[in-house]
Amino acid sequence: MTIAVTGATGHLGALIIDRLLETEAPGEIVAVVRDPAKASAPADRGVRVRTAAYADRAALEQAFVGVDTLMFVSSSEAGQRVEQHRAVVDAAVAAGVGRVVYTSVPRATSTRLVLAPEHKFTEEYLTASGLPFTILRNNWYTENYLGLIESARQTGTVVAAAGGGRVASASRADFAAAAAVVLTTDGHQGRVYELGGDHAWDYTELAEVVAQIIGAPVTYRSVDVPTLTGILQGAGLDAPTAGFVAQMDDDIAHGALAEVTGELSKIIGRPTTPLLEGLRPALG
Repeated sequence: MTIAVTGATGHLGALIIDRLLETEAPGEIVAVVRDPAKASAPADRGVRVRTAAYADRAALEQAFVGVDTLMFVSSSEAGQRVEQHRAVVDAAVAAGVGRVVYTSVPRATSTRLVLAPEHKFTEEYLTASGLPFTILRNNWYTENYLGLIESARQTGTVVAAAGGGRVASASRADFAAAAAVVLTTDGHQGRVYELGGDHAWDYTELAEVVAQIIGAPVTYRSVDVPTLTGILQGAGLDAPTAGFVAQMDDDIAHGALAEVTGELSKIIGRPTTPLLEGLRPALG
């Protein structure tokens, strides 16, 4: 069985390939990448590398030839995903891919989450394509908070507009492990999995974990969305990016990432990585 992984040199895609190599022959794995110069690590291990950008429909079709199962890691380019993801699905149909596994966001078709509309489109487009599919609705990656830790070293605070909202995050390694299971075992066709950590933490807990990591007191400073937007712009972010980040926090405040389903730990056969353990190794 040939398995292809898009975004194969990205954080999640590279981890998925690492997990697949634990059970699958390297020659049965295809790394689909935009820049083959960055794919030397999987290539050196015998993984086949094919070049295609998310928006290049023709190149994607060539990259998917002979692929039985496609691990469709969503594009990281917010605002461009609709066209990019349409190209991926259309190419998969044209190439005769047997099944698609797609990484989405929690409750993509019904949530208020600012990230959701492009994923909602993709889920619906994939479903309508006629391709057999599995959807992995991944909650927040714990590693997303590394930059926040570095700022807390300087200020002694975690500043956010998340109020008392909670986040059921897990490590990228946890999500990669689940993807590898779904890619290589039966019984997942047509399933939509709500994946996340076993514990939904709040920002007071996050501040406590950061304090343990840096060895200094850290407090959570809760602000409103306009205040956070101004702080972020003052730190150098452009207005649209600052507004996007602040809106994410507001979505968290309203519970968009708080759901604990237990599905991730069930799939990977172990508890998900706790917040402290997920952040400390990622700091190197």
